[in-house]
Amino acid sequence: MRFAISVFGKYLFFLVLLAIFFLNLPIGAVTSQAAEQKKQTGQPPMRFIIVRSLLCMEDCPEWISAEGRITSDTPAQLRKVLKKIGDRKLPVVFQSEGGEVDAAYAMGRMIRKAGLETAVGGTRLKDCPADDTRCAAAIAKDGSSAGVTYSGGAYCFSACPLAFAGGTSRVSSQWAFIGVHQITTVYNRVRISYRIEYKMVNGKKQEISRKEVGRKAVGQSSSTKLGKKATAALTTYLKEMGVSGDLIALMMSTAPDRITIVPPADALRMGLNTDMLAYNEWPGMPLCVPGAAADAVCHSHSAVDAPAQAAAADTSEKLPASQPMDFLLMYHGNCQEECTQWISAEGDITPDTPARLKAILKTLGDRKLPVVLQSNGGDMDAAFAMGRMIRAAGLETSVGRTRLPNCPTLNPRCKASMAKSGPTGGEVSAGGAYCLSTCTLILISGTPRIVGYSDIGLVRPTPTEAKKFFAYVDEMGVNAGSFEAMMLATSIERKDIPRSQALELGIVNGIIPYGDEPGDRLCGPDAKESLRCPRRAAAEVVPAAAAAN
Repeated sequence: MRFAISVFGKYLFFLVLLAIFFLNLPIGAVTSQAAEQKKQTGQPPMRFIIVRSLLCMEDCPEWISAEGRITSDTPAQLRKVLKKIGDRKLPVVFQSEGGEVDAAYAMGRMIRKAGLETAVGGTRLKDCPADDTRCAAAIAKDGSSAGVTYSGGAYCFSACPLAFAGGTSRVSSQWAFIGVHQITTVYNRVRISYRIEYKMVNGKKQEISRKEVGRKAVGQSSSTKLGKKATAALTTYLKEMGVSGDLIALMMSTAPDRITIVPPADALRMGLNTDMLAYNEWPGMPLCVPGAAADAVCHSHSAVDAPAQAAAADTSEKLPASQPMDFLLMYHGNCQEECTQWISAEGDITPDTPARLKAILKTLGDRKLPVVLQSNGGDMDAAFAMGRMIRAAGLETSVGRTRLPNCPTLNPRCKASMAKSGPTGGEVSAGGAYCLSTCTLILISGTPRIVGYSDIGLVRPTPTEAKKFFAYVDEMGVNAGSFEAMMLATSIERKDIPRSQALELGIVNGIIPYGDEPGDRLCGPDAKESLRCPRRAAAEVVPAAAAAN
């Protein structure tokens, strides 16, 4: 006997069905709670715009501006854009408060497969008002536009960092924010109705067919606890993208209604960032290719021999190939009221350089002026001695080039412009500056030690130097184990160190903020009282000539 009836299961029965259903639910159902809240307030879904830079005349860089909430449809929209650009390698510049995790995974994998770079930044399109920086009127029918990017206040939160991780190069600046929190899994309870056909066999019912005839939502619940499948998916994805699993612990330690901002040093250490943008670099700027010209529009220029480069630019004067390091007490020559001061240390490190440093520190008394370095290196034992003096004095170190007024390009600290008494007026900048070889041993002694758009390099110690080399590094609080591994992994004699690795190893512990320059920290005694200079220094300024003796 065969029966055909409509069966509406009891509630407990459907709980079993739901358990089976949700165990097979894709991670695409996982969404950021913060993103859902923004969705309710009208945050639009992510939109992609191909933008050409306004800051050029020809061969203008382009990027893909990706702003808005990540939805289940976002990967399909990204796929269309990637198909449109063909083989062009345009960076993807993200600004998003998050969204669906599974969609972010898909986006990241598409970006990695296409070999594209990613950055955190906002985009302002040409002629758009301040409250609508991506106005529809500025976008052509083909989806392209012209504009500029910015870092200050830009953000990539929640699920956005997962899509961002797909970049072959992943950058943000000190003034942009990457934030994470717990993944929230949303469960939708559904009552399902079936039409079941069965027959009686020896007095028992035997099901022969089952067809769904309806379903009704009966509630919703959520959880921030990651199941085994979700954890495995997240772990696998991060490993695939070259990001440390430490990011998971940071995510899970933050409630879904809050955001933990990932510090730049941690983002670099975990591999979420591969580098930091300098103050004069912008999101969407492509990574420099090996051998890129010094004026190329790209970020992370490789280290260059700065004196050689200057000589190539100006052959009207000849300077000795090597000059011993000298020290100048400087103040900012363009200041009106807030006159900052620093110690400029430039030249090769020789056995008598520590004595010169000791002399200038003695004349300063208790004043703690930053030491701004530019050097190709030199005597290792002298560098050890100088580093220990700077650490004992509690001074800041940074890398920068100092230029005196009215000095020629090849002699930026000409004696004719040095003050006969008191500090010398001049300018300092990080751009193009360098601290190579044993100079970096002095740099790591600073408290703090910061770097901008400058080059840092190290010489691998010889076997006889290795013991005292790594003992000094450990003394300065740098990660000696990782440092040693880096040094031993290279066979070259001079090792150029990217800013990201310098931060990770502790060679530096900060990046010079936008608008600042090396040594732009402490005000001199002649500075008028202001917000930047709240109190006038009481110590007497020492003549530069005395410091040199």
